[in-house]
Amino acid sequence: MAISIDQVKELRERTGVSMMACKKALEEANGDENMAVDILRKKGEAKAADRADRVTGQGVVAVRSENGKTAMVSLLCETDFVARGDDFVALADSIAEKLLKGQISINDKDLSEVKDFGLKAGEKIEIGSMELMEGNNIGSYVHSNRKIGVIVSLDGGSPELAKDIAMQVAATNPQFVSPEEVLPELVAKEKEIWAEQLKNEGKPAEIVEKIMTGKEKKFREENALLKQAFVKDPEKIVEQLLQADKAVFKAFKRFAI
Repeated sequence: MAISIDQVKELRERTGVSMMACKKALEEANGDENMAVDILRKKGEAKAADRADRVTGQGVVAVRSENGKTAMVSLLCETDFVARGDDFVALADSIAEKLLKGQISINDKDLSEVKDFGLKAGEKIEIGSMELMEGNNIGSYVHSNRKIGVIVSLDGGSPELAKDIAMQVAATNPQFVSPEEVLPELVAKEKEIWAEQLKNEGKPAEIVEKIMTGKEKKFREENALLKQAFVKDPEKIVEQLLQADKAVFKAFKRFAI
């Protein structure tokens, strides 16, 4: 029977095997997809079908920058052994390079080279996240183990400052930029805990409100990048660094594996 291109594509998506191998298997199975999978599996080609439900808890982060643009990609695998391989790292770098040059978009996660590598490695390989950031001053940082990557965008300042802020984000993992951005529901949840703690401590009612106000201020600042103590000089906060360099913070993105 005639095999349509849609059938071939669907089998390829399911197994990660080449289009030609899928077409031959479907022809042999008279168009029965499940039978075609069995045929490929018997030939040792459809390992990807067996890996669909495996957990990809390892991987690397790759960053590429050029002309005011920075691309960041997290590529995931099952084991640290594969993640540390030169070929796996090179694949992550090549995907980041393609994203930077506009050859793929942040939504193009179904790449043939990723599936091919999975077949070669005998593991489930997938793209975790992708980000492309543009701005006047972009800084990036990838930790030595390549498990954490950060991109930071500033208006003004310097490349060195942008990289320092990226290192700060990598180290402290702030959830918000300013104290005002901390979500009300997070504050409300903490207030419930503080109130119970103060009640158990027997604090006088007249000072409870003052204590609660102080705790809220501290909680908001600890979770906001601009108010954090700078990791390279704890005597200063990030906001002061930006002001000293006449820089305005625009955005950040942090990937962690």
